[in-house]
Amino acid sequence: AKKRYEDEEADVRVSIDRRTGEYETFRRWLVVDNDAVPALGTELTLQEAEEIDPSLKPGDTYEEQAESVSFGRIGAQAAKQIIFQKVREAERSKIVDSYRDRVGELVSGTVKKVTRDNVIVDLGANAEALLPREHLIPRETFRMGDRVRSLLLEIRTDHRGPQLILSRTAPQMLIELFRIEVPEIAEDLIEVRGAARDPGSRAKIAVKTNDRRIDPVGACVGMRGSRVQAVSNELGGERVDIVLWDDNPAQLVINAMAPAEVASIVIDEDRHTMEVAVAEDNLAQAIGRNGQNVRLATDLTGWTLNVMTEDEADERQEKEFNTLVERFTTHLDVDEEFA
Repeated sequence: AKKRYEDEEADVRVSIDRRTGEYETFRRWLVVDNDAVPALGTELTLQEAEEIDPSLKPGDTYEEQAESVSFGRIGAQAAKQIIFQKVREAERSKIVDSYRDRVGELVSGTVKKVTRDNVIVDLGANAEALLPREHLIPRETFRMGDRVRSLLLEIRTDHRGPQLILSRTAPQMLIELFRIEVPEIAEDLIEVRGAARDPGSRAKIAVKTNDRRIDPVGACVGMRGSRVQAVSNELGGERVDIVLWDDNPAQLVINAMAPAEVASIVIDEDRHTMEVAVAEDNLAQAIGRNGQNVRLATDLTGWTLNVMTEDEADERQEKEFNTLVERFTTHLDVDEEFA
């Protein structure tokens, strides 16, 4: 129907009788105030509208029946395809909208298809989601029919419309798994303050409670490690360290560096860094394989951590002290002994 108005913009409505297939075409105009500049072909000023129907007012829509276009076989087929496409898009949008409030939650489904870039997951009720390769735990594989639990990471819109995007590597998934396994978290008796992951290998999660009767670390570990083990099993054997949260940044870093023992800490608040000193025989454990332990502790605490031995820390402090003395003596023009 819109093809009749190729030379100008037109707002067209088509009414279809589903029983007979017959249709009627209507052209529509929006009524705007007299001081507005009407869009050519789709709007009328109030004065123009009142000449047609005095009851019309700004914001109303005026429409009149127009001559319907007769479709040939090719045109009818094209119209059919467009209608089907729009219906599918509307259905998909409705399904996706039902998940908007669930972003950041865990969802479960069945693997429907595996491609080079994505695992397509059937969530049920005609809902499909994409689990991109980059959000799979390393060395993790899925086949058609497998059950999979993932975090609903986001709703992404592209040329194909809205897409449900899943992740099994996001730190939030670790938090949500503990929420399932630890009733005290679900009941808000224990608060999860942060999480950091090296997916499939190791993770750290920080917890706290305001109830002195509850041991937050012990509650998350569970009887004989049952709760933390259930989380680890879901994440392909990912080893999880439970860290006690502390509002004191230095104490939080000490807790986050476990199992390594920290000898001393020097804080640089301007640079938001900490120099963490450990015993010589504790250095490898503090840094971790390929820097894993210190990297996770950095992500968890939000502080940049520089790990060194106690001797290295002493040497650095002595060097900084000597530098300050040199600046002081130079500035005041006094000898070093007096300084």
